[in-house]
Amino acid sequence: MRFDRHYSGPFGLKLAAACGLLFLHLPILLIFVYAFTTEEKSYQWPPPGFTINWLMVTWNRPDVWQALGLSVRVAAISTVIALMLGTLCAAAVSRSRFFGREAISLLVILPIALPGIITGISLRSAFSIAEIPFSTWTIVLGHATFCVVIVYNNAVARFRRTSGSLIEASMDLGADGFQTFRYVILPNISTALLAGGMLAFALSFDEVIVTTFTAGQQQTLPIWMLEELVRPRQRPVTNVVAMVVVIVTFLPILAAFYLTRDGDQIAGAGK
Repeated sequence: MRFDRHYSGPFGLKLAAACGLLFLHLPILLIFVYAFTTEEKSYQWPPPGFTINWLMVTWNRPDVWQALGLSVRVAAISTVIALMLGTLCAAAVSRSRFFGREAISLLVILPIALPGIITGISLRSAFSIAEIPFSTWTIVLGHATFCVVIVYNNAVARFRRTSGSLIEASMDLGADGFQTFRYVILPNISTALLAGGMLAFALSFDEVIVTTFTAGQQQTLPIWMLEELVRPRQRPVTNVVAMVVVIVTFLPILAAFYLTRDGDQIAGAGK
């Protein structure tokens, strides 16, 4: 059976898709609306009025900047660690054959399959036993456990689609290991690594559950938002911060999608 690429589906199917998208994204749109409401302590619909004053109030809140700075640092360091470990694991699993390879692949993926609360409790217990004080680095270690998986999944898929004959040809032509990696392997996997890094950064930036068990007294931006919801002072400020988080996490995810949508079109894929 042949399907036309420009086939237009029935109206009912389009309507169902539109309803599904509305169901998923309407609550997010409401956050944007309430970030500009004039009402400070309650949610009313329709909002009594709109103002941009809350943007300036949020800008002048030092606690918001402290939480944002911590979230950015943690996400950046976690992403760097994930890029290094995830790429090395992907290279070993996809380019080598050894006993227990599939088991190792499963163990690498396992942290993201487990509920976050299990990972958080496990890490907190490990830090307590090792007498490691809670700090920025304990948060980084917690986030790196699932960020590695994100990079690994992207990298291993691209490694498997990259023809091994390219590496063999490079070595036959006299290139050493570093030159082969720089001029052959890296150009083929660069978009996958960039996409994996962006996704890892986005997931780390808005992680809540694992952070709760590994942060101690520190507050990342999502933890700050949770505490503000429990003990609200200025509700629109929380909505403004939530709006910023949506934008910050949406942009790298969108970029990662565009970087990997043509991932099958890489050098040597047809050999």
